[in-house]
Amino acid sequence: MKKLLASTVFAAGMVALSGAANAAECGTVTIANMNWQSAEVLAAIDSIILREGYGCETEIVAGDTIPTFTSMNEKGQPDFASEMWINAVREPLDAAVAEGKLALIGQPLKDGAGESWFIPKFIADAHPEIKTVADALARPDLFPAPEDPSKGAVYNCPAGWGCQISTGNLFRAFKAEEKGFVLVDTGSGAGLDGSIAKANEAKQGWLGYYWYPTSLLNNYEMVPLSNGAEHDKAMWDGCIMKGAECADPQPTDWPKTEVYTVAVADLAQRAPIVAEYLGKRAVSGSEIQGLMAWMTENQATGQDGAMHFLKTSPDVWSAWVSAEAAEKIKAAVN
Repeated sequence: MKKLLASTVFAAGMVALSGAANAAECGTVTIANMNWQSAEVLAAIDSIILREGYGCETEIVAGDTIPTFTSMNEKGQPDFASEMWINAVREPLDAAVAEGKLALIGQPLKDGAGESWFIPKFIADAHPEIKTVADALARPDLFPAPEDPSKGAVYNCPAGWGCQISTGNLFRAFKAEEKGFVLVDTGSGAGLDGSIAKANEAKQGWLGYYWYPTSLLNNYEMVPLSNGAEHDKAMWDGCIMKGAECADPQPTDWPKTEVYTVAVADLAQRAPIVAEYLGKRAVSGSEIQGLMAWMTENQATGQDGAMHFLKTSPDVWSAWVSAEAAEKIKAAVN
């Protein structure tokens, strides 16, 4: 009995020491929680896996593309952003990577992503001549502004999102105001989604910025429009993404959309186990779309969505972690 008790105490001590070693190796990790659905649930998944699987102390902090990038670049916090759409900050991000301040660690969306100005499919079907942004801007009557239906509306992104800057400058590049349009501030991600939902339910025209993957596009069929021009990198980086500094914006196509997990450069040295995990973590389009659809249907938070994913998709996430970590995570979430 004494031997059994001693061995039990020893085993418990070894588990505790193992947990302490993991925590010491990992330390405290801060994770940016961007305010759109896929980024929110990825941040929560990362937090739970790192905490339960590797003993990290995790803290999720509120974020948005430009404020988060600026904070990471200038202050070294947070430690990483699970999902950053880098087109919005490509020029300064390239400089930060070259200077050794930040690093790109993996691509969280396995099948990629995209962004564009969209119109509802029922408008595209009724007006097959509308293929480009210029085609849509020739018909302000099809996309009435909420405050003044005599004008057309282009719906913009919320403040703090990189697409607010690009859409604002493309609005000027396409001379949309001269063509009878106003730029509508949607206020928040929920406001942008709500404007699309309201237009589709009312079978009313809608024109504005959106992206994929999102759960909203599972519910409402939207058609992306061509910008009718090749991508001009110099124009995009040097003007379109410069806000009001862009004195003479010209039409250009969107750059190829790239989404990365962005981390402070010393994370790999300070917490190699975190960097190793982030380099492996990636979800397919069908996986993230299905998860976001479940979240929308159940009015679930990112934390709720993360728990649902970890409970129902161990075959997916187990490939990102060690066998020992996988068992700890399963025990924690089930």
